[in-house]
Amino acid sequence: MLAACTIAATAMMVSSPAAAAYPDKPIRMIVGFSAGGTTDVVARIVGKEMGDALGQPVVVENRPGAGSNIAAGAVARANPDGYTLYMMAVTNTINQTLYKNLDFNIVDDFSPVALAVRVPNVLVVNPNVPVKSVKELVDYAKSNPGKLNFASSGSGTSIHMAGELFKQLADIDVTHIPYKGSSPATTDLIGGQVDYMFDNMPSSWPHVEAGKLRALAVTTADRSKTAPDLPTMQESGFPEFDVSSWFGVIAPKGTPDEVIEKLNKAMRDALAKPDVQSRLEDLGAVPADTTPAQFGDFIKSEVDSWAKVVTASGATVD
Repeated sequence: MLAACTIAATAMMVSSPAAAAYPDKPIRMIVGFSAGGTTDVVARIVGKEMGDALGQPVVVENRPGAGSNIAAGAVARANPDGYTLYMMAVTNTINQTLYKNLDFNIVDDFSPVALAVRVPNVLVVNPNVPVKSVKELVDYAKSNPGKLNFASSGSGTSIHMAGELFKQLADIDVTHIPYKGSSPATTDLIGGQVDYMFDNMPSSWPHVEAGKLRALAVTTADRSKTAPDLPTMQESGFPEFDVSSWFGVIAPKGTPDEVIEKLNKAMRDALAKPDVQSRLEDLGAVPADTTPAQFGDFIKSEVDSWAKVVTASGATVD
């Protein structure tokens, strides 16, 4: 017993000073998408503020590819010392079921730090589609089976899965048209080549305001500050519909608890700043405030929820 206590005490003496000194060099925050997208913008805002709080810069590094799986896999295999972080997105919880041969598990191979923000999606239609509400869209689709189609930023994306969830809950016969990104999908939606889509509010709302698209509902449980008069999908007859794009920070599994706590505090302090909240809300994002455990539970629930949608839709990329 004495020997065991001596070993434990020695281990604490070895690990604690390193954790206490953390961080003593720059921190990398890996993003699985190209620069300029919502994930990247959120990472740079949050990373800058975290770096100020921690006394070391948080450097954002973009590694796009394979639906962000290349970046996530690299972080899963990184040294769990707190100097390599990952800005994950809802996409990663969808990918866990969508990709059959991932070499990592988004739940088991990472330590959650904190949820950063949630971004509402919005259901938008081409103005030539003769509907002005979600109910009218469902009624029109049922009266014209197979006629309507919906766009997405690509097969398996959160935008695609939101469309599949709507298709399942509404029990309508519509066709999915995948694009290579939200921008070309929106362009064809405005042009009338496709009928509707669920898009991130920041990218679609300017077109709604310009009269090029018609908004029917937001996908989150609460209305958006950007469009307080726009009903939610739940208010529109779909009580199970609560979908958003979201972003949060995770670290490789095995990162010391003391380091995770320091990162969590730095994130929560940053997200509580009025100027940071203002910048994020300008993107249509709602800042969060979670513990590592709360974020971990949230990730697990998202994996489980999206697994049902992916399986029912039959979507796969392998």
